[in-house]
Amino acid sequence: MKTRLVIIAILLLMLTVLLSRNDEHISDTLLGIINPLKQGYKNFTQSIEDKSHSYIFQKESIEKLSLENRILRKRLLQQIHYIEEVKNIYEVLPDLSHLPIQNISITETISYVKLNSFSQIILTKPKGLEENKLYGLIQNQVVGGIAKVKKNQLYGYLTSDEKCRFSVFIGKTKAPGIALGIEKNHMLVKFIPKWHKVEVGDLVVTSGLDAIFFADIPVGLVTKVEVQSSYTVAHIKTYSDIFHPKTFFLINDARARLTEGFDSNATKNVRRYSIPDINTEQNSSNIPAKDENVSIPSMPAISSIPSRIDQTQDDVVEPEEKNETIVLPEVMKKVKRVKKYQLDRSALDLF
Repeated sequence: MKTRLVIIAILLLMLTVLLSRNDEHISDTLLGIINPLKQGYKNFTQSIEDKSHSYIFQKESIEKLSLENRILRKRLLQQIHYIEEVKNIYEVLPDLSHLPIQNISITETISYVKLNSFSQIILTKPKGLEENKLYGLIQNQVVGGIAKVKKNQLYGYLTSDEKCRFSVFIGKTKAPGIALGIEKNHMLVKFIPKWHKVEVGDLVVTSGLDAIFFADIPVGLVTKVEVQSSYTVAHIKTYSDIFHPKTFFLINDARARLTEGFDSNATKNVRRYSIPDINTEQNSSNIPAKDENVSIPSMPAISSIPSRIDQTQDDVVEPEEKNETIVLPEVMKKVKRVKKYQLDRSALDLF
């Protein structure tokens, strides 16, 4: 260790002595050796510095571009979702003209309730829905299921779910029953009276009597009929598509409201026809025929009813005895004159 230090010290001393001398040859030689080393060192340090700055700049650029990329991807996903919603709405918008849109809302599927179940879904909640009330879901003009609000969340039960139940009519005879969800594209209609004839191929529609659906919305077709002890059971194949629950029409209120709050006193332009008086020929002659467009003026109905009507012949209705001079036709007068002449002649022959 000491020997190395001594050697280094001697070399430094010799170098100092050589540099202190004004010999140009030695100075040029030393500079020719030292300058390349210094230039190489400088280039090395500069490259390291450039690389460090480049790395830092690239890192900042990458972070900035990554943030912009995330923002753009978020906007892209939003636009894709918006385009899909618009596409779904445009697919069903032409059907709105066939439905009473005052009582209908549009709802979209958010997700499934369970990942391993395709019969229950979570829907967007329209305004004004009541808690624990059943609402009908229409999918492409057919029954798609029912919906119910629980804990401020709208749950949908498709036709394949056992919680989906509503009233239906079957066939031309309108056999009543209750449809129950069983499985994929399969429902049961129970409690059908045995005296109704239900056949395979009959159309199943909603009855509208349960305040869930409107009447005559298609549900499916009968595929099998079973007669049990007290009622008939029908197996039906549904029309709904349970694997693509995108957009639904939600029936807010299916009750019949056309005659609600009807007031006969407030009704306008109502004609009241009175019974004509059958005692007068003038009134009977003024009654228009069925095909004549003649409006009968309104009058109190009670005042025109006769006081008494007996079941007599058509030509005899309460005849009144009147002291009137009867004018006989000329033929009857001639007959009476002949009879009178004959009577007078016979009376003369007796004498």
